[in-house]
Formats: sequence, C-alpha cells, structure tokens
Amino acid sequence: MSTNPVLLFVDDDQKAGELMLRFCEDTEYGCRIFSNPEQARDYFIENGADIVITDLRMPKMSGIELLNEIRQHNTEVPVVITTAYSTVDDAIEALRLGAADFIKKPFDMDELMLMVGKNLEQTKLKQENKRLKRQLQDAKHDFHMVGDSPAMKHVYNIINKISEIRCNVIIEGESGTGKELAARAIHENSPEADKPFVVIDCGALSDTLLESELFGHEKGAFTGAATTKQGLLEVASGGSVFLDEICNISDNMQVKLMRVVQEQQVTRVGGVQPIDIDLRFIVATNQNLEKMVTEGRFRHDLYHRLNVIKLVMPALREHSEDIPLLCKQFVDEFNQRYNRENKGFDASSMKLLCSHHWPGNIRELRNSVERAIALSDGEYLQVPSFEEAINSATESDAIDGDMPTIEELERRYLLKILDYYSGNREKTAERLGINKSTLWRKLQQYNNV
Repeated sequence: MSTNPVLLFVDDDQKAGELMLRFCEDTEYGCRIFSNPEQARDYFIENGADIVITDLRMPKMSGIELLNEIRQHNTEVPVVITTAYSTVDDAIEALRLGAADFIKKPFDMDELMLMVGKNLEQTKLKQENKRLKRQLQDAKHDFHMVGDSPAMKHVYNIINKISEIRCNVIIEGESGTGKELAARAIHENSPEADKPFVVIDCGALSDTLLESELFGHEKGAFTGAATTKQGLLEVASGGSVFLDEICNISDNMQVKLMRVVQEQQVTRVGGVQPIDIDLRFIVATNQNLEKMVTEGRFRHDLYHRLNVIKLVMPALREHSEDIPLLCKQFVDEFNQRYNRENKGFDASSMKLLCSHHWPGNIRELRNSVERAIALSDGEYLQVPSFEEAINSATESDAIDGDMPTIEELERRYLLKILDYYSGNREKTAERLGINKSTLWRKLQQYNNV
C-alpha cells in the first residue's frame, strides 16, 4: 500500500473515473479507479484503502451493497456515496449502514476533496484515540498514575522498590506534578495499605494550628480546647502520613517534628505523657530541600532523617510525550462528569498542547482539558482561542535572545497570566493549575507581592 492515502473510486461511468484520476495527479492521494463494483470489492478485500467513493446506482452491485460488503471487512474506512438520483431516503439508508458522507452529482471536485480530507482526518483521529485508549489501559496500574515515558517509568520503578520497605521518603517536584499521587501509590502498594493514609498541607496552616493538628491537644491546653483531641500523627499510626509543602514549616516546628520522626512518639499540646506511634513519613516539597539545607533554611538533622529515599517527580515539559495519554484520561473523566461524548482534541490542538510549556504541570493540563470540554460544541475538542493568545504572547516575550532560565521563563509566564486577569490572583492560580498559597509564595519569590 502506498505511503500516501489511497482513494478507491467506484463508478460505472468511465469518464467520471478518468476525471477523478486526472484530478488526483495533483494531490497527495493515490487513486484506484474501478467501473466494476465487484472488482472494486475484491481489490479492497485484498489491498484495503484509506477512503472509498462509490456511485449509488451501478449494474451488478449498488453502492449500498458495496458499502455492506466493505463493512463486513472493515468498519472504520470512510465510504462516501455519490449519486445523480439522490433522495432523502437514499441518504438516510446509506448513512444508517455506515456511509461517512453523501454528495449529489454533478459535484464540484474541490468540494469532494474537502469532504475526503475531512473524513480522512476524522478517521485518523478516531484511530489515534483508539490507540491511546489501548495504550492508556496498558499504562494503567495499581499506582493510579498515567504515563508511559521513560521519566514516568523511572518513577514507577522507584515506587515498586520502596513500597515494601517501611522507610521515610522525600518527594520533590514542581507544583502540579503529582507528588500526592506518588505518595498515595507508595502507601497503597505497601503491606500497610489497609492502614491510614493521612494528608497534611503544611503550607496552609500557621505554626499554632499545625502543631495542634499534628500532635493533638489536651482539654484546656488553650482557649477553646474544650475537649481532648487526637493529633493526625496519632490517627495515622500504623500507616503513612503525607506532609505536603514541608519546606514551609518554621524552624521551631522542624525541631519538634524531628523529635517525632526520630523517637516515633508524640506529646499532645498541653500534655506531658509521650504517646507511641508507628509511622512512615512521606514528605513533599516544590523546592530543593538539599539546597535549602545548604542555605540554612531547613534543618540538616530533620532533612537527613527524612531523606532515606528521594523521589523526584518530573515536570510535564520533561515527559511531554505523555500529554496525549493524559488528555485521553482527562477527556474520559470529564465526559463522564458532564455527560459529554467528546472524542478528544483535533490534531492542531493536540500539537499545541504538546508544545506548551505547562508551568502548572499536570494540574494545569487537567484544568485546560476540563475548560475545553465545558466550552466544546463539536465532536472534537479545540483549545480555546484565548489559550492560543496567551501562548503566543508568552512565547514572544519569553523566548528571545537573552536565553532565559527555566525559573525566569516561569516568572515571565506567571506575571503574564496575572496581568491577563488584571491582577486577580484567584483566577490566575486557577489558570496556572496551582493553589493560591503556592501563587502567593511564587509572587513573594519574584518580589511582586
């Protein structure tokens, strides 16, 4: 079969076939002409084709009968019916039996070629989506994570190795890379999978609240402490605790946490009696803790007690080959949630998605897919036009002769989105796929508070 798309044209009018053959000489299509539909059928069964155009009324075998024969061997190849005697009933019957399109003679050749191109593109997208669905099923595993790239396979390999070992783990990675998913995968594939898995966002709580949440408190320990309360570390005993954004806790809290990690004991606020616990500590940070230790911003003794294993989650731009798989996963998710039947992104949109920088990583991609489905009005999804405008503006501002660092690119992109939403931080954080506290910290980092 030719590397170019093969077009099978069937019409008992030989002049129509000769015209099609001449027209296809100036196109990308390899054209096979048949005036005998039975010969066309035999050729298709033996060699196949990318698209079939057949007349409706022919001797020996009608276009509908040829369509039926083709469908017995191939359910996907698009078949276009042409006829000079079209009726509504003919069109309905042809489409019911699986014809892709219906055009009346005499037709404009350019119009027919547009129809051919549209149907070939749709068939390609359907085949790609089926391939992605099969690949997605193959890539899915007990980790509930999606990705088949070398970068993600490295993550899976580490999780497999450490799940059976009850050791502490540091997970590093940018916001939105799936650090909590990795932590949950470590716990759920461990012998303690039936024990608690408790998540604590250290960046969202003040020192006082964090201490009370972690260690619990005795009745009367402070104003408002009307009852004794178990801390989350006590609740999680026997299982795993996931401390997200641990880089944000104060030096004082680091000292208290270090003792807990070392002694496997907690003392409630206002209490005096240590309580034994049995915990695996999994902590996450979007900063390099080793660098923070060197700079004196994180205690080395706590770092070394936590850093038995370090798992680095790759940024989405480092495994962009997983974007089609991730998009398929999110399309399926939001189709079900919103009762839609979208078939995925068109080719130009997928190309744009795969080339985007994604500073908000997988979380930002997921938000973009949800937005596209919410705004969709067709079978295939398109990236909204304002998305393209932001991308083009970002590229023109960021990729220039000064060769910026990744951090500088992120700063420029963040400020561009903030300006786009007229300083609205809530909308900016949502667009970037990060939470507001992360946005606030980044703005602090860039001296833009």
